[in-house]
Amino acid sequence: MQIGLVSAILDQSDFFEMIDIVAENGLDCVEVACWPAGKAERRYAGVSHIDTENLTEKQAEQYKTYASEKNVAISALAYYPNPLDEDLTKREQVINHLYSIIDAARLMKINLVTTFIGRMPSKTVSENLKEMAKVWKPIVAYAEQNEVKIAIENCPMLFTEDEWPGGQNLMTTPALFRKIFDILDSDYIGLNFDPSHFVWQQMDYIAPIYEFKDKLFHVHYKDIKLYWNKLQEVGIMATPLEYMSPKLPGLGDVDWGNYVSALTDIGYDGYTCIEVEDRAYETDYADVKRSIKQSTHYLRNFV
Repeated sequence: MQIGLVSAILDQSDFFEMIDIVAENGLDCVEVACWPAGKAERRYAGVSHIDTENLTEKQAEQYKTYASEKNVAISALAYYPNPLDEDLTKREQVINHLYSIIDAARLMKINLVTTFIGRMPSKTVSENLKEMAKVWKPIVAYAEQNEVKIAIENCPMLFTEDEWPGGQNLMTTPALFRKIFDILDSDYIGLNFDPSHFVWQQMDYIAPIYEFKDKLFHVHYKDIKLYWNKLQEVGIMATPLEYMSPKLPGLGDVDWGNYVSALTDIGYDGYTCIEVEDRAYETDYADVKRSIKQSTHYLRNFV
């Protein structure tokens, strides 16, 4: 396994400084944030370390060479929007940008894109599955043609009132994993698995590693702390940030020894990336950099 970083937390750095920070921490790889330039819509989004819509072959080679010289592999190009947005204009913009990321992944010979399936928050699961098939079958076909795999993160994107009631990502549970993989029957669609989202949903985050071992294209390290006293006050129907909080690995409820042990059991030898979203480490940019150092130091006990 190679351990790296999701670059979105380094929003004040350009691509080259971002790679320097990854290398300085002794990390092996980086999942590069590739949102449309200058269009941040939410926290930890909108970061564009590579502008895929305007990427030239010369720039692609420059980025690859610089990362290689620093001994940093690019694990994937990352973009986490809602491709099933109920606003069809926004949906079209999202999908067009997603195609540009697939193109960039092919150009840079990275061949992996990390993203969300998306979801229509006001519609039922059944309605979403039908819409997902219409939207995603052409995307997957395009990815196949370009030999670029797509890894879907299992984040419900259900944290705040504007995402209520259904959230903005359908790929959230093993039951839905099975249905989505059945509909999108392709070797080019898989998982970017993050255990933290199963913690606050009070689900087993170890068993899916074994069941979906052939679909694990990429892995995240993010922790979650569930505040049981708060949950007793607001219940599971509240917006999740009312009773849980993202934390650095080792500061939440994920058992990282068991998690990495399961990955070694299945022989996973791919990319694993730290995702930093801990507000306790955001006093300033120096604090953010310290959070990367601390997370890396902790996870090196396992990887």
